[in-house]
Amino acid sequence: MAAAPGPAQRAPELAYQLTEGQNLNAFVRDGKVAAHLLLRSGTDPRILIAFPAGNSGVGLWFDRTAAPVAWRLEGAPQPVTLADGRGRPLYGIRAVATVTAPRLAVKQAVLSNVRFLRDYQAVGKFPAEIAVPMRVEGDRISYARDRVDGAPGYRLELRVIEGRIDKGGIAAGASGRIRLEIVAASGDTPLTGLTLPELLNDHAADDPAARNALHFLSYREKFLAGSWRFNTYFGRDTLMSVRLLMPALQPAAIEAGLGAVLARLNEAGEVAHEEGLSEFAILDRRQHGGSGDAPTLDYAMIDDDFMLAPVAAHYLLDRVRPDAASTFLAGNVPSETKPGSSERAGTAMVRNLRFVLAQARPFAEAPGVARLVALKPGRTAGQWRDSGDGIGGGRYPYDVNAVFVPAALDAAARLFRAGLLDPYLTADDRAAFGRADAIAGLWRSRVPGLFRVSVPAARAVPMIRTYAAGLGVPAQPALAALGKTPLTFHAIALDAAGAPVPILNSDEGFALLFGDPAPADLDIFVDAIMRPFPAGLMTDIGLLVANPVLADPAMQARFTPSAYHGTVVWSWQQALLAAGIERQLARSGLPAATRGRLRQAQARLWRAISATRALQSSELWSWAYEGGRYRMVPFGAGRQDVDESNAAQLWSTVYLAVRPPAAAP
Repeated sequence: MAAAPGPAQRAPELAYQLTEGQNLNAFVRDGKVAAHLLLRSGTDPRILIAFPAGNSGVGLWFDRTAAPVAWRLEGAPQPVTLADGRGRPLYGIRAVATVTAPRLAVKQAVLSNVRFLRDYQAVGKFPAEIAVPMRVEGDRISYARDRVDGAPGYRLELRVIEGRIDKGGIAAGASGRIRLEIVAASGDTPLTGLTLPELLNDHAADDPAARNALHFLSYREKFLAGSWRFNTYFGRDTLMSVRLLMPALQPAAIEAGLGAVLARLNEAGEVAHEEGLSEFAILDRRQHGGSGDAPTLDYAMIDDDFMLAPVAAHYLLDRVRPDAASTFLAGNVPSETKPGSSERAGTAMVRNLRFVLAQARPFAEAPGVARLVALKPGRTAGQWRDSGDGIGGGRYPYDVNAVFVPAALDAAARLFRAGLLDPYLTADDRAAFGRADAIAGLWRSRVPGLFRVSVPAARAVPMIRTYAAGLGVPAQPALAALGKTPLTFHAIALDAAGAPVPILNSDEGFALLFGDPAPADLDIFVDAIMRPFPAGLMTDIGLLVANPVLADPAMQARFTPSAYHGTVVWSWQQALLAAGIERQLARSGLPAATRGRLRQAQARLWRAISATRALQSSELWSWAYEGGRYRMVPFGAGRQDVDESNAAQLWSTVYLAVRPPAAAP
């Protein structure tokens, strides 16, 4: 099997490295090659290479070691093109790495779709159909197989340069280290990368880390949510990233993002949350009695259904000329739900807006909690906090009902008034769209109050003290900020009976970016999240996304610094709040006192963002309180962490457009 390296006379289009906790990450993109190499140090070493092509990957896990090991990469991985046993091309990388370890015992290799690699990492299981034997030939350990349908598959090869292969493992040489050449490749169809000039305009910040991450994740076909774990389309991630990045993106990049969402709408007009590709799609279809390798699409989430309209309207009405907007809507979008077919973007857009209006109508006709937009039956998640405990067992999320439904209705009304949708509307549509303004007003006036939680200071103070003591963090700064003011905020969700789930949360940022709260509400709810933790969400290392201080002990145990949506910092949520505050400050007619509070909040938030710059392009991070201050801890670095952060995360690159006040274009 021959390996053809990329041209020696030039560097790859993109090559960069970064270390997060115990993960050494190296990214390469050049022509048909795009790969993310991850070398895991510590006592649970592994080698993993993820490919945007088909969201595929290869991984090799080693047995736990008695002492921590440390990887070192010798230079940047080089792009290569291999030929499989039938002469078909595989695209991948070659790298040389050393590890300080007396011996690495091979535990398991998994070569397939990354969703199966994620499963093995999380629960130690993968489908029997994708198992692959280890081959040992001289100084080489290799794994290779076709895809389960016979299409070009996957390859991983280790050549021991220093050390020796010994009894199912690799023993160190005389120097006490192991030196390996790593070759990995995938046969899945490569994506077409967007170059930086195609991607970013002159307003984009000069931030190499964010530019690199966005560059790796951006393709003409779609934006990828994050690497290594989510090298594929996610509707919510695409829409929120496009909205926050919009001031820095070229029109073609914005339209690529919107087009990817429109291409995956179902017949009802719902936005696809996630796609299953390649071998995952094949096995999923077989499991359900089908066949083929067409993508499988998941419509389990509910928030993204109402995000598309306000994001698209912001672009079509606020960022481009009417003729450019009309041209985009008239263009054909290749369908991912019906491969081989296409439809006009405007036709797809109207289908989504019909869905929005249909979902909003019941509450408008007879307001009541039971007529709000709920999680789908049998689901424990339906918005961005999509882990099992993300909204504390709630059924009606705050962000969906209080923010996104009215924002989507407003967008429908604006697009209708502008006449951009005229070629795609029926007579019935015109009547329905004409009522969108009134329905939006009812949702805005009636829904937020259902989520309001207000606890008198006399009751909140002892709860704050007790919670702080349990965490080992100081209570006094939080108590001083609260004073005798009631602790008032919007609950993260309502439960099935309509009772607020009392988790203080960062989703107020959505209201600031997509709505126009009354000045009195801005004063109350911005203050609530900007108070020091644990009376609010602010810490030295950023804005936490959740605070269960008013919840019972059982709920508090589910919202910890080790929980994916617990008392942790998500980079993009800080950017969301920053963009929301900036938007509110641009409003006319705000009282001077409200404007002053917003400016104070803005300054404090940006101090925290600046202090966490080292992990800014990461998905999220946790913390420890040591030496009288909060310290950043990469999420996934601890054995109690329930998941692992992505080193390149799409919506964490939004600081290319979300800038400090003095730096904003």
